[in-house]
Amino acid sequence: MTLDRSAGLAETARALADGEVTSRALVEAALTRIEETQDTLNAFRIVRAQAALAEAEAADRDLAAGVRRPLLGVPVAVKDDMDVAGEPTAFGCRGGFPPVAEDGEAVRRLRAAGAVIVGKTNTCELGQWPFTEGPAFGATRNPWSTDHTPGGSSGGSAAAVAAGLVPAALGSDGAGSVRIPASWTHLIGIKPQRGRISTWPRGESFQGITVNGTLARTVADAALLLDSASGNHEHDPHRPPVLDVSEAVGRDPGRLRIALSLKPPFTALPARLHPEIRARVVELAERLAALGHTVEEADPPYGQIGLTFVPRATVGVAERVREAPDPALLDPRTREAARLGRLLGGAPLRAARRAEAALHRRIGGFFSSYDVVLAPTTAAPPPRIGAMLKLGGLATDRAMIAACPYAWPWNVLGWPGVNVPAGFVTGGLPVGAQLLGPAHSEPLLVSLAAQLEADLRWHELRPPEQLASESPAA
Repeated sequence: MTLDRSAGLAETARALADGEVTSRALVEAALTRIEETQDTLNAFRIVRAQAALAEAEAADRDLAAGVRRPLLGVPVAVKDDMDVAGEPTAFGCRGGFPPVAEDGEAVRRLRAAGAVIVGKTNTCELGQWPFTEGPAFGATRNPWSTDHTPGGSSGGSAAAVAAGLVPAALGSDGAGSVRIPASWTHLIGIKPQRGRISTWPRGESFQGITVNGTLARTVADAALLLDSASGNHEHDPHRPPVLDVSEAVGRDPGRLRIALSLKPPFTALPARLHPEIRARVVELAERLAALGHTVEEADPPYGQIGLTFVPRATVGVAERVREAPDPALLDPRTREAARLGRLLGGAPLRAARRAEAALHRRIGGFFSSYDVVLAPTTAAPPPRIGAMLKLGGLATDRAMIAACPYAWPWNVLGWPGVNVPAGFVTGGLPVGAQLLGPAHSEPLLVSLAAQLEADLRWHELRPPEQLASESPAA
């Protein structure tokens, strides 16, 4: 037998452990679904069909021998900025990237938990934008509406999970790149504390603003994948205390003080919250109040936090561009960002890194009055495919800030955030809200997200079923 495509990570792991299904059957079903939807969704850059089937057969032998591990035999996917031994890590770029020799630490830990890596998912070039399109692989499409992007930069992972191709996937988040696609595909997206999931072989990714995170349809599944991938390489510079985040699922969060923050952090370009998204987030705030929490409008004292983001982000782009096999093949916007990064790589970068401690103190003080911040994840619904693909650099920045001004401050801070579904807007397009907390607050955020999920049952909704046969819009 096999499982329905809606089966989640925990349910799949339990069925495997109980002998109700084999890993080979699950991996074969996942590979079939990927093949059927690749022309429409285009979620994957690399599909590891033969390797994944061999790993599934090895998992079945272990299961038959009584071996038990958290994800033994479960098919999952990882974003194509993570090293998988024997595969290239192109990170959305064109060019002849060679296969890597070793798994990255996050992938190694997933394998240690027993997971079968079925493939690597699409991402925009160097993860810079909130869409997943590019000349290296085409356009990845949203399962809820294939005319629209699933977001970015972890759009391939989000599309794969939302469509039921895999029960959960890893992404990465440097300015909202897990939370944004989670919001636009009706998923849970956890951006954990910096260092919770290792980014090794990079001790820091994009000067510490990018972390690895999880995408799943339920809070429990996102937490299980987080716990399975968490941990550090011995040379990691950020080593947060060990947490069992799954234990917080179903735990009463208590009566919390929640700040509803609808005002975008200051940016050099204007951003306006879409009225339907505002309405959905306010409705979520009302549900939290009905659950017994105190909710009031208040904004964290962000100040000029954006001045610390740009040097770290652009220096990170410059570092990656230096590693590209043929930089001439990169998007002109990427080369432009790399040039800026080279200019900002000295004193401006050092000042940006030093400013983090003061930001921790100032914004950390806000959490003496509030336990959690509730904010929109994006200011706009998912854009149509192609809307940002061919814009120039400044026009892309304007469009990106207008659509996604809310997520990136938590990357500067390095603190946890969880996207939760907030409902739908005109056209049936999903939107989301963020639960944001101070350092090491994943258990609290997960507990609160699970309480909301139990109340609203958002995980019971699925995107349309016709993906395998429909033709994408031009």
